[in-house]
Formats: sequence, structure tokens, C-alpha cells
Amino acid sequence: ALNNCAFVSTQDMNQGDSPAEPFCFLMDAAMLGVGVGFDTKGAGKIMVHLPGPNSTSYSIPDSREGWVHSVRLLLEAYFLQRELPDFDYSLIRPAGALIKGFGGVSSGSEALKILHDNIQATLKNLVGSPLTTRGIVDLMNYIGVCVVSGNIRRTAEIAFGDANDLDYIALKNYQVNPERAAFGWTSNNSVFANIGMDYSSICHHIIQNGEPGFAWLDNMRKYGRLVDPPNYKDNRAAGGNPCLEQTLESYEMCCLVETFPTKHSTLEDYKETLKYAYLYAKTVTLGQTHWPNTNKVMLRNRRIGCSMSGIAQFIANHDINTLKDWCNDGYAAIQEYDNLYSETFAIPRSIKTTSIKPSGTVSLLAGVTPGIHYPESRFYIRRVRLNTSSPLLNILKNAGYEIKPAVESPDNTVVVSFPIDIGENIRTLDQISMWEQMSLASFMQKYWADNQVSCTVTFDPKTEGNQLPHALNYFQYELKGISLLPKFPLGAYAQMPYEEITEEQYKYLLSNIKTTSFKQIENTSGVVSVPDSFCDSSSCELK
Repeated sequence: ALNNCAFVSTQDMNQGDSPAEPFCFLMDAAMLGVGVGFDTKGAGKIMVHLPGPNSTSYSIPDSREGWVHSVRLLLEAYFLQRELPDFDYSLIRPAGALIKGFGGVSSGSEALKILHDNIQATLKNLVGSPLTTRGIVDLMNYIGVCVVSGNIRRTAEIAFGDANDLDYIALKNYQVNPERAAFGWTSNNSVFANIGMDYSSICHHIIQNGEPGFAWLDNMRKYGRLVDPPNYKDNRAAGGNPCLEQTLESYEMCCLVETFPTKHSTLEDYKETLKYAYLYAKTVTLGQTHWPNTNKVMLRNRRIGCSMSGIAQFIANHDINTLKDWCNDGYAAIQEYDNLYSETFAIPRSIKTTSIKPSGTVSLLAGVTPGIHYPESRFYIRRVRLNTSSPLLNILKNAGYEIKPAVESPDNTVVVSFPIDIGENIRTLDQISMWEQMSLASFMQKYWADNQVSCTVTFDPKTEGNQLPHALNYFQYELKGISLLPKFPLGAYAQMPYEEITEEQYKYLLSNIKTTSFKQIENTSGVVSVPDSFCDSSSCELK
């Protein structure tokens, strides 16, 4: 997707043309590869009704629009007490059929049937009552499961809830809500935090499972970079994208583009890269979407997100003061570009321009550390899951890479192991405290990101868990968002995405690998999605 991320609020779902709109927007955008955030502010604002009788039939077209419209009809049957249609799935191509336009293979109709069943089961339990916080999150999560079915689409979700809503905070506690384990993994969950709040009770949940994260909406609305005075440019902001590197209004989308300062020998060379990164992102804002609400916001804001990755390597190769200079000078250069080209295009200046995204695959391709995150170790195995039908497998096997059946899905998924050397003089996570990680996030929020810094702070639950509330008290004035992940010992489960190895093991594995070529590959399948415990990076992408 040209626009990588979006956000939609449910707050006014009782005032628009249809209360189904936020759910349909999320599904439509997600099916186009856009990661979407949503809030739970619509809870209690609409009643769930018993639908009318099944008196009409709807033959679902084999298209994105057809799938989304079927969900709209189903939701409106319960929200607006309309007829419950009898769905005909016969037009949907069978599972495994090639999709010529979007690419990949069809998931068939089964995923949509399951989504319809789950929506009905959720809403039947609420008939005669207002739509609840959990109802909103469950519906959005079920949509996410459907979207990533068939292994051809990539998307992500983040839910934002009230910091005082104990039921919301417990949604990812699968001991309390074991039935949600099958679909709750589709979203990261965060709370809207208030400056001065008591963080202790929420930190208890974070120590257990790493959620929820925090988003300080007041800081998001009030500030650009935190080194600059308040400007209140984003006073209409309502949330953020799934990795929380972008401040967004409801129905707003944004284009992110990644740069790698550690790959540049001089600041002037890096500023040249920033120029083209800016031009790409700004050019994307010239296009329009098929959502009128989205166009209205995007034409006004022209928000973009020029991001940095490889920051840990940059600090290792230079120093923190040089990073500060590059951030300040690079940010100033982007503002100059925006002044010049916005006038040239006769369009508004971008409301905000810079971010730190968590990265993942892109940083791996560039050979740098993701975003502001530090590596697990210098030498490690990076495991990637692929479909057994992937055309990559024979090439990788012949090249000497280790390939084994995935323990969670041995019949249709394999795990490929890649030996990695991140380079010399780069500190690793076991050398970095929770406090230093948060300090670096604060540093980049201060000197680079006028949107936000996406940061997952890894902490030792035994030695640092009791420090979380104190750290949040200090950094609540210097951040717009943060997530925290308890550190699990290596080998906590089979086939972990990252596994530390020795230099000798790395050299041995590398000696078995031969040069190969992928020129003849026509990709029809992607990386296989896995649940929470198998997340494969600090990013929040569902695959």
C-alpha cells in the first residue's frame, strides 16, 4: 500500500450514516495492506438489536468490495435492526486459485463464512444491550483474522482503550479470557494514558504479558518534536497507527518511508537521501483514496513519516552528539524541502513529517538494526516461516539453509534459519537497561520525530519490573507512546524467531551456504502468520 497506516475512531459511530462504518473502513483498508488503529470510544453509544427475518439473499461478489459490503449488511442488521440477509458464497473463487491482480492465492470463502459466524455470535450475545468495549475489539479482531487468511495480505491492528477500563486491560489476559487467544493476537492493545496517572496497576499486567502499551494523546496533540515549543497543530488527533509512530485523526492515512543514516558517510549525503524520501512521501499525498472522509483529512494535513533505522549502529560508529546534530540538521532540511515543494505543488505544508518506525523486513534488507531497537546479540539465527508451497524453498534448500517443519503447523509451514552477524562494536539488549532504552526513545522524540517514536522497551521482569511505574512517571512528559515487553529466556519455546549463537556456530552455518539466485521466482505466497508468542520482530505487522 502507498499509504502504510491509518486510524479510525468509533466515538461518533452513532452520528454518521451507518454505525458499521468504522468496522468497514478497517476491513477495507486492511485488505489493501494498510495497518489500522481503532479506539473503543463508541462503547455504550449504540444498541444491539435483534435483526429482521432472512427475506433477502445476497450473492457476495468475489472482490474486496463484495466482502466488505457483506460485513456492512450483517452489522447493520444488528445495529439498525434491518433484515439479516441470506449470504450466497458461490461467486467466491475456491481456495488456492490464483489472484491475478493483487497477487497470491485465494483463501476461498471459508474465512468469510467464519467471520460472518463470529460477528453473529458476538452480537447475538449483546442483543438488547449497548455495544460494549469488548464487543468493539472482538469485532475488529475477527475482521483482522479474516483479512490475513490465505496468507496473501499483510496488515496490523492496534486498539486504544480507557486506562481505567479493567475489562479492556484484561483482554489480552488469556487466563481470564482464554477464548480470545484464537483471535486476540490480531491487535496490539494500548491505553490512552493521562499525565500524572497511577501506572502501577497496569504495569502488573505488562509484567505478565507485555500489554497494554501507552499513548499520551495530550502530548500527541500538543507537540511536534518535544525540543520545540507546543504548537497544537494536531489538536484534532484521535489516535495512531498500529506501531504508534504516527499521530492520526480519525479516517486519516499516512505514507511512511525509511532511511538509514548509518549507511551514509556524511551529513550532506544523508540530507540528499532525505530529500528523495520526502519527495516520495509527499508525492503519495497528491493521490486520492476511495474514502471521502479520508480524502478530506489527508488533503488538509498532508502528513508523512520520514523514518530512521540503524540508530544503534549509528551510535556505535559515531556518538550520541553526532546523532543529535544529524537529527536536528536533517529535520531542518525536511522542513526546507516541505516549504519549497509545497509551494511548487500549490498544496498545504505537511502537518508533521518525521517518525521512527519499528521496521522489520526493510531493515533486514538494508543490513541495519530496526528503528531505535538494539539487537539480541551480535551473532544470531533469524528464523522465517514460509508456506510449504513457496517457490523459495527449493532454492533455499539447495543453497544450504536449514529448513524444518514448523512446530505449530508442520503440515503446511516450514521454518528457514538464516545466520546473521550484526557487526562489531554494537551493544546488545543484555547490555542495555530499560531506562536507557526509554531515554533513547525520548531523545529521538525530542530531536527527530514530530510525529512519534515507535519503541518496544525490553525489560527484565525480575530486576526491572518493579521500576516500570517509576520510569513511566519520569518519561510521561517526554514521550507520545511506548510499549514494554518482558524479556523471556532464549529457548522459552521452540523455533524462536531470534536465537543467539556463538561466532563459531555462525561461521560453521555460513560455510554450508552457497551463492544462489532468485531471478526466476514469481512470488505467490508470503510469510506465514503466527500468534503472539511467535512475533518475529519489534514490528507489529501481521502477515
